[in-house]
Amino acid sequence: MSAENAENNEQNPPEKIHLPKTSASEPLKKIRHTTSHIMAMAVQKLFPKAQVTIGPWIENGFYYDFDSPEPFTEKDLKAIKKEMVKIIKRKLPVIREEVTREEAERRIKAINEPYKLEILADIKGDPITIYHLGEAWWDLCAGPHVETTGDINPDAFELETVAGAYWRGDETKAQLQRIYGTAWESPEQLAEYKRRKEEALRRDHRKLGKELGLFIFADPVGPGLPLWTPKGTVLRSTLEDFLKQEQLKRGYLPVVTPHIGRVDLFKISGHWQNYKEDMFPMMAEDDAARLLEQGFALKPMNCPFHIQIYKSELRSYRELPMRLAEFGTVYRYEQSGELGGLTRVRGFTVDDSHLFVTPDQLEDEFLKVVDLILTVFKSLQLKNFRARLSFRDPALDKYIGSDDAWNKAEFAIRKAAETLGLPTFEGVGEAAFYGPKLDFIFQDALEREWQLGTVQVDYNLPERFELEYVAEDGTRQRPVMIHRAPFGSLERLIGILIEEYAGDFPFWLAPVQVRLLPVGEEQLPFAREVVSKMLALGVRAEVDTSGDRLGKLIRNAEKDKIPVMSVVGAKEVEANALSIRTRAAGELGAIAVPEVLERLRIAQTEHTDF
Repeated sequence: MSAENAENNEQNPPEKIHLPKTSASEPLKKIRHTTSHIMAMAVQKLFPKAQVTIGPWIENGFYYDFDSPEPFTEKDLKAIKKEMVKIIKRKLPVIREEVTREEAERRIKAINEPYKLEILADIKGDPITIYHLGEAWWDLCAGPHVETTGDINPDAFELETVAGAYWRGDETKAQLQRIYGTAWESPEQLAEYKRRKEEALRRDHRKLGKELGLFIFADPVGPGLPLWTPKGTVLRSTLEDFLKQEQLKRGYLPVVTPHIGRVDLFKISGHWQNYKEDMFPMMAEDDAARLLEQGFALKPMNCPFHIQIYKSELRSYRELPMRLAEFGTVYRYEQSGELGGLTRVRGFTVDDSHLFVTPDQLEDEFLKVVDLILTVFKSLQLKNFRARLSFRDPALDKYIGSDDAWNKAEFAIRKAAETLGLPTFEGVGEAAFYGPKLDFIFQDALEREWQLGTVQVDYNLPERFELEYVAEDGTRQRPVMIHRAPFGSLERLIGILIEEYAGDFPFWLAPVQVRLLPVGEEQLPFAREVVSKMLALGVRAEVDTSGDRLGKLIRNAEKDKIPVMSVVGAKEVEANALSIRTRAAGELGAIAVPEVLERLRIAQTEHTDF
């Protein structure tokens, strides 16, 4: 059964690697969809007791879910692929047939596949579409497909992994086995896919994060809740401090808000109505009733709290714009199959700010926010991006506020983007439920796209919370809100940066920036004295005191991706110099300690290499 939006319901899923989007062409969709059916046919030929459920094409490939009494092994995948090649070479016609619902039900009962009956019940309308591979195998499906199995190149597909998946994403229902595969038009495309996959594995932030000692996940704590090690905390703090300084220059006021709040607060904002299923505690019907009685929930957003700070006093137009900023940790109940290292977590910290402005100030403040985001991107060396105009979809009934408010907000965003000459594209339906957004979509070294910074214009929450300010003429007026987050979230940003840099952080971001490698005990006092001077400059420096051989000291520094290292021997001590080696430029030779310190100071403050 085809499922364009199949449930993401994996139990103990395989390591998911975020690969470049292929924007699959129609021929590629047909190839992948047909290959998924060929795989299902092969599985049921080799494993007659296996029952099929859903089997869609997906980004970079396809999958099918099976209910099989025995777990599939690597050896089984090889046998399944071999059988698939046989089916391809038979050049079986792929035949589309329309039957009545009653006939479809009769056929399903004849082959005793109860999952198909459940799928049939979900299909709206009549007739029912069935696709056959020759005369031996069929499934409920809407297509599209190629004309014959011979249209699939047997050298351009692979079976990749097996994962667990609950039927209908429900942990109380049967656990299925999901076989993932990839299919392409040519062997060359498959080879390129494999190359990119290997490169993605090399850059995988989960692997590098562990190797570099930045963060961990622990089962006793819970999935999707990262624990930051000292080195990872230094990285987080460096990013926070950088943005805080930039915000202070621009007149932002720091605030701190609690991690929980009354449910009534989220009902006013609309988060309860729109995010109830994603809030903690989990919002099953009885949970919701209990929570209403208790009256508190973990916050999924910071904006209602910042609104309360604004609303605590009657504001004058002279106080506006008011820019409240917080690195606020929020919590959302992501399904276990959706979690992915740092890029999809359940607890994350947003570099959140809410600006309360007069309507006349909106355009200027919006432009200033975008300027801040561009400054952040420049410092992080993120150059390849475009801006998405994330507007509402009029066909969807999930938005709050009047058409007039939405039209004004969307006009303001479009005008600002045009004023700045940003490369833009429109994303209909990508708006938040309370307002449209300008989202910055970054393309990394592997041509993968990530959403980072966002700016949102909001006329609706000021209305719902009855926010006011005293205008120059003495009347009470509504402010406009701007929601913005240049990073998006610290967790997601760091995961993306690890992969973009392949763990080789720019000098100013590296958790350890300099490591001195003394040849012997005699050089330790000198190395420690130099490091103390570096620390006084705010440079994160250390001495390797392991006592290992010089070759191992250098290898360890390379493995830890230390930007600047120096071997310290008797000559260096005598000359009060350091033999500098950097990851960016290689061997630089002996440099006097005072010059080294000055160059480190400049690199640190100006965000440049040594």
